[in-house]
Amino acid sequence: MTEATSPNSSRRHHWRKDIVELAALFTAVGVADSVANTVAHGPAGPVMLYASAGSLLAATGFHLWWSRRHGHAPPPTDTGAAASDSPAEAPKAGGQETALWRMRTTVQDEPGSLAALCTALAAQRVDILSLQTHPLSDGTVDEFLLRAPALLAPADLTRTVAGSGGAQTWLERADAHDLVDAPTRMLGLATRTALDSAELPLALRQLLGRCTIHSVPARSLRGRPLAEQVPAEGVLDEHTMTFRDPSGGSLTIERPQLPFTPTEFARVRALVDLDTRLGQRVPPRRDVLTLPEGNAITIRRADTTDRAAAREMHDRCSADTLALRYHGPVTDADRYLGHLLSPRFGRTLAVETTSGRLVALGHLLWDGDETEVALLVEDAWQQRGIGAELLRRLMAMASETGCESVYAVTQASNTGMVAAMRGLGLPLDYQIEEGTLVITARPTGVPAHRSAREAVRTPDGSGRR
Repeated sequence: MTEATSPNSSRRHHWRKDIVELAALFTAVGVADSVANTVAHGPAGPVMLYASAGSLLAATGFHLWWSRRHGHAPPPTDTGAAASDSPAEAPKAGGQETALWRMRTTVQDEPGSLAALCTALAAQRVDILSLQTHPLSDGTVDEFLLRAPALLAPADLTRTVAGSGGAQTWLERADAHDLVDAPTRMLGLATRTALDSAELPLALRQLLGRCTIHSVPARSLRGRPLAEQVPAEGVLDEHTMTFRDPSGGSLTIERPQLPFTPTEFARVRALVDLDTRLGQRVPPRRDVLTLPEGNAITIRRADTTDRAAAREMHDRCSADTLALRYHGPVTDADRYLGHLLSPRFGRTLAVETTSGRLVALGHLLWDGDETEVALLVEDAWQQRGIGAELLRRLMAMASETGCESVYAVTQASNTGMVAAMRGLGLPLDYQIEEGTLVITARPTGVPAHRSAREAVRTPDGSGRR
């Protein structure tokens, strides 16, 4: 048994300690008595007392200064750790340019595969901001949002992923809009879809990235069936998803560069089901503007309930006006209205007079992965700036929804449409073929709307239609 745990040794230790403490106490009392007698009866007693007090104060001040200096000193540097981290590998706080990337790769569904991939990315100073997993039958598709050094080439990043077990890697640049977690993004897209029927294609495009969306109506303009019969739960192929369109017909989504996963299929089906349950809906906003001559007009969103009023406007339009708008037989103009006014295929703005008569329509149409703009203004209301105002608002909508380019198809003789496009102040591309003019504009940066008189009264009159 050791001394620390022996009862006899511990008892002898306590007795020795007590004797020493008593001896020290008696010694201190004796010294104190001697000092007191010296101070009280000696001639230099007060001097010794003041000198002792000064010495104590000086010692106390020195102790405080010493403790503060050493108490706030930085901890000693670990020379071993500092030697192992070279300056090139140490992170720089705000001093290194970075780039955001969205990446997908397929890894084996086995323990340690994801850890190996993350370790390889960390070795390249790549920060993983978010991670989503898409389980498959023969593996797992991992979707990353990465912040990588700007000097790291995409080929080097892909090579790093391949070397750590990733396969079928897909990489594209990301932006600040991608810094949102998946649940928050889905809630935002569901809210957009619930407020406006026209938002479903845009929400799907934002959810899936670069893809092409085709809305096929149930019947053609002449009544011939067009859309195929789609099961209620939808169909998932490798690069294609097909659903029943809530407005009738079918909705097909294609993405050749990247296969769809079952997780994405479930998310899309949830948005389509939400759109189906809510039915057709259009925001009720109405803006009242005053034209230069003093007449007031109302601009609002239109839908299929305005078909009868649109037909009446067709009857008041001349054959030349209808031909410039529809590029075909005038007798077919009414047949296009069901497609043009449906929120599934885009957004439509209507212009009404104070009496409620429809005098103009402006369409922003989702054409696959492109966007088309078209205008129709009744003859009696042309040359008043209505077409230019509609075009500005439609371009602002296109900019808000992230459309990179918008094109208008007209005839080379339609100087009014050309002037309205030029009045936007945007870069334009012109393409003419057999008398048909295609004008393409990039709406980035277009303001949402201007005031009534500023929008209608252009300085040179070039924005009038």
